[in-house]
Amino acid sequence: MDTSKQAQQSYDAMVKKASPNSPILSNCIKAFVSGGLICVLGQALLMLYTKKGISETDAALWVSITLIGISAVLTAFGLYEKLGKFCGAGTIVPITGFANSVVSPAIEFKKEGMVFGMAAKMFIVAGPVIVYGTLTSMAVGLIYYLVRVV
Repeated sequence: MDTSKQAQQSYDAMVKKASPNSPILSNCIKAFVSGGLICVLGQALLMLYTKKGISETDAALWVSITLIGISAVLTAFGLYEKLGKFCGAGTIVPITGFANSVVSPAIEFKKEGMVFGMAAKMFIVAGPVIVYGTLTSMAVGLIYYLVRVV
């Protein structure tokens, strides 16, 4: 028992020595600024679309479509990954990060064909998010309904 505990401590020491220290403050600043810039882009698009005479509801839809399209194209050209490495968590702003998580596996498995590659693997990461997000929203809606009725 002592040898396994000693081995674990030795392993932990090796991992700590081999793992680089993470610059937490600069990572947080990069994530905050990059996520904020994505949101600013979304707001600028919303203002542009409403200025063109599109209703605010429809403009919001077009902003979502535009941000998804930009994320998909950046992912397809391998630029979103580079952006993610530099910006960190800031690029996981829900709509752009979600688009990236759908497009990445599709591109990765493209060589396996359109059906068994791209179509089958497209939601390998995003699928559970969709399923559990839907189930959670249904549960919250049911709870809201029951609380409101009682």
